[in-house]
Amino acid sequence: MEVKDAYVSVAAEAEAEFTEKKSRFIGRIKPVSSEIEAKAFIDSVRAAHREANHHVYAFVVGAADEIQRSNDAGEPSGTAGRPVLEAIKKAGLHHVALVVTRYFGGTLLGAGGLTRAYGRAAALAIEQAHPVNYLPAELCALYFDYTLVGRVEGLLAEYGVCIQNKSYAESVCYVAAIPVARLDKLKRTLIESSNGTLRFQQLSEQLYIKSEV
Repeated sequence: MEVKDAYVSVAAEAEAEFTEKKSRFIGRIKPVSSEIEAKAFIDSVRAAHREANHHVYAFVVGAADEIQRSNDAGEPSGTAGRPVLEAIKKAGLHHVALVVTRYFGGTLLGAGGLTRAYGRAAALAIEQAHPVNYLPAELCALYFDYTLVGRVEGLLAEYGVCIQNKSYAESVCYVAAIPVARLDKLKRTLIESSNGTLRFQQLSEQLYIKSEV
């Protein structure tokens, strides 16, 4: 996944359900980083509810939401997948997949009823999910003297940096995921606070890190 701008997604899988005219609607949402992950999630929901009549879904992935898919899963065209996708976009979410499972209760809802029901199931699932910001970050290695451990850890905590790995040899090495927006300032602060002894290396790997909305 190409790292570009920050985006809002959900922290973890969540679900909600309701019953409309004896039909049971179950909405499930999950963060995904690719179309492959989205399809795997959809397949897992199908497997968990093999007796259900429909598994309507929509997902949005890509650095600029290049991939947007929805499927009516046997419901009348435009009555199911589209309202699920619209619920995702209305909430401003990215890199998510949402599946609405329907157990048919025997009473037809009509086109308008289906659209409202699938949109409601998607919105309820989104309400149950915990939104988080995903910030573009760079993986960096910091090499410094043992006497600076407390100072370095304090600065990293102050800047909201997640330490990925710690190693101790002749000197200390921390590998940390640093938000791109804070990278230059933090680098200067770390080097100045160590009187120029701290060595800072930007690694090639880029990633996203979670930050509370």
